[in-house]
Amino acid sequence: MTKLSVNVNKIATLRNARGGNVPDLLKVSKDLESFGAQGITIHPRPDERHIRYQDARDLKKTVTTEFNIEGNPVPKFIELVLEVKPEQVTLVPDAVDAITSNAGWDTVKNKAFLTDVIKTFKDAGIRTSIFVDPDPKMIEGAKAVSTDRIELYTESYATDYDNNKEEAIKPFIEAAIRANELDLGINAGHDLSLNNIQYFAKNIPNLLEVSIGHALISEALYLGLDNVVNMYLHRLK
Repeated sequence: MTKLSVNVNKIATLRNARGGNVPDLLKVSKDLESFGAQGITIHPRPDERHIRYQDARDLKKTVTTEFNIEGNPVPKFIELVLEVKPEQVTLVPDAVDAITSNAGWDTVKNKAFLTDVIKTFKDAGIRTSIFVDPDPKMIEGAKAVSTDRIELYTESYATDYDNNKEEAIKPFIEAAIRANELDLGINAGHDLSLNNIQYFAKNIPNLLEVSIGHALISEALYLGLDNVVNMYLHRLK
């Protein structure tokens, strides 16, 4: 069964909108785990506009499932990850002014940089994953820098799903097959939702984990966190 890691950035956004500690990020994360989530994901950005760096330190003390920290490996981020030592770090090439992630790594062009960063994290005992587009060349580049896993950037799949789901998923199946051939673990995320997650999970061979935040929290406004987490778990079986 594919594991569900819940990205709690949106909880932090809501908290920060009013100051104080409502909603309580730590309590929500504990609740998500109790509802069945198999991991907690955060994506701190340099301006700390949602997840704060201190949140990462606090969550490390309370998360009992898999803790995944994603972000652009700028020096401050690298220092944080090495301090906190989550189970997994996911490298994402965010621009400083990006509203959300909008591209995967060019693993060929950035080979030297990624190789050094990956080695730094792996030497600290942290599993590594690289955010990539569904391009076999980028998958091969990810293997060349010695990452443990890739995370497939699924926005194009989500965008095209309602128009032609068979065509939308084709490049992701091809990418997954290549990743399996190279013995790379496969994660996925970005705009996956209750509407499209089941078809994706059923068609991607050896999909280990999905990270879902925006859609899950939005759906929970109507359906409740407990219910939504279990609806995802059912679709991922």
